[in-house]
Amino acid sequence: MQILLFLLAGLLLAVPATADDAIPSYLAQLQRQARGLRLAEQREWHLLLHYRADLFGGSTSEQDDPGFFLSLNGKTDPQTELDATLAGFFSDELVGRSKQPAQCAFVARYAWLKGQLGFDEARLKPLTCDRFDGWFAGFDAEAVTLIFPSAYMNNPASMFGHTFLRIDQRGQTPQTRILAYTINFAADVPQGEGLAYPVRGIFGGYSGYFSTIPYYLKVQEYRDIENRDIWEYRLNFDVGQIRRLLMHAWELGNASFDYFFFKENCSYHLLALLEYADPSLHLTEHFRFWTVPADTVRLLAGQPGLVHDIAFRPSRVTVIRRKRERLSASEQRVVKRLVRDASAGQSAEVKSLPLARQAFLLDVASDYVRYKGDRDEDHPADYRAHNRQLLTTRSQLRIPSEDLAIRPFSLQPESGHRTSRASLGGGWRNNDTFEEITVRAAYHDLLDPEPGYTPDAQIEVGSLSLRHYNRAEQTRVERATVINVLSLSPIDGLFRAPSWKLNLGMQTITHRGCELCSNWSANGGIGASAETHLLRREVFFAFAEVEGSYSRAYDERHRVGGGASVGFYADLTERWRLLASTGYLRYALGDQSDDMRWSVGQRYSLAQNWALRLEYSHRDHDNDVLFTVQAFF
Repeated sequence: MQILLFLLAGLLLAVPATADDAIPSYLAQLQRQARGLRLAEQREWHLLLHYRADLFGGSTSEQDDPGFFLSLNGKTDPQTELDATLAGFFSDELVGRSKQPAQCAFVARYAWLKGQLGFDEARLKPLTCDRFDGWFAGFDAEAVTLIFPSAYMNNPASMFGHTFLRIDQRGQTPQTRILAYTINFAADVPQGEGLAYPVRGIFGGYSGYFSTIPYYLKVQEYRDIENRDIWEYRLNFDVGQIRRLLMHAWELGNASFDYFFFKENCSYHLLALLEYADPSLHLTEHFRFWTVPADTVRLLAGQPGLVHDIAFRPSRVTVIRRKRERLSASEQRVVKRLVRDASAGQSAEVKSLPLARQAFLLDVASDYVRYKGDRDEDHPADYRAHNRQLLTTRSQLRIPSEDLAIRPFSLQPESGHRTSRASLGGGWRNNDTFEEITVRAAYHDLLDPEPGYTPDAQIEVGSLSLRHYNRAEQTRVERATVINVLSLSPIDGLFRAPSWKLNLGMQTITHRGCELCSNWSANGGIGASAETHLLRREVFFAFAEVEGSYSRAYDERHRVGGGASVGFYADLTERWRLLASTGYLRYALGDQSDDMRWSVGQRYSLAQNWALRLEYSHRDHDNDVLFTVQAFF
């Protein structure tokens, strides 16, 4: 009897455990194995979950969507998130915003952990992820290209430019790559935000999401509607790195990030995606306080062997302006007639020209009419009819258009100076001498070296100047700039966009016996500008302005008024620029007074990131001369 019971017990022990019984033991084994290998501390796990080291130890993920984590403590605890992720791989429960099993929602995590732990597929059955497989196959990816549309001054979120990725398909040519798809990160901004838009954007009031959009739609938006030149940087990624990038991009469909214009913006999170594609890249750590898209392009272009091809896609305005440079004065008058009246294409003046010149003039006129039609929401049909008539006349010539190489007006962003700046110098104010140091967070002003930046535009953010006066034995904050924006749009026979400016900050003034008084002011203006080429290139501008100021120097602590200013800048040589301006403001509210001011400044570039400046300014009997050495960093 005892022998029989012993045999029965042996038979029962020999029966294999059910799948449900095996899961806990194998999961525990994998979790122990992962802890033994310290996988939760490895760089790739932190890249996958977007962890950043805390100031006093520990880690916190920059990702803000709870559905991206499989552990309740996953945002701040890499180990519990790794344990929960392994557990999730055994389940077919739908997770994340994409509502898929964990293996399919987080394909990059699954692939990496499988490679590290060598999953036994008999005990952890791999799932078929049809949605991911179809999405991945649709790219048919051969290469990854970083896209940089240049700055757009009429949108606060785009004043510093933008970056996104294009996934190039096998067999595509430079001409057909416009049909590729992109990976883009942007803030989700509701309609009608108005003035709340920049405020909420600065302080992280929006959520940012990754999306996949056809490239031709992005080109239409940036190049054709907003008239921004586009630079394309093809990255030297191999097949494995491209697959890693797309796998992580897929799982970022479950993610959202609080969007900050100056830090966690379009460029910052793209860098994190590129870091996972190639973990040897250390990119985001270069941007601790703010992330300027041009700086990210400069960083990537400086990585040895990473960028192997750069292409330029001009905006419609750049194309038109470059074509107009090839027109004589009489031909420009003909183009103006064609723009006003398409039937002028049948005139004797046009017909008397050689066929090639007729074709070229009609092409320029058609380009401009299409440009105007895209911008006029009230009468688009009129422009379409006008352009059809021009194209009908053009088709009758039966000759191809001239293939022109369009040169950019501004070089690619990595050729420009870095966006932060420090200045050290000294000078004379009234009857005292001083030393001064200035630090500016970003970005560019009219006297800075122009290569790599949008011409005729100025954006300064977060500038602070400390000055020590020797005779007065006083050290003070001389100037503080919150934001200083200026956009000059030179008018000509075809383009008549207004110029505008906005300045918010503090300056030190002398007023009615108050020496060295802080004066906070907000100034805005609308005007016009024009360019000439008497020397190399000159731009003249004029503004109507309004200004409000607050200072203890005023009897009523404030004054509000308006006036006008005029000025110009001229490139005397490739390295030497001169800027001069003068203005008069009359303050009718608060402290009733007036203010006559003028200034002259010049900059000489020593190198890409070094410059000298000499500036003189006069304001209401207050004279200031300043010489500085400037370094961009």
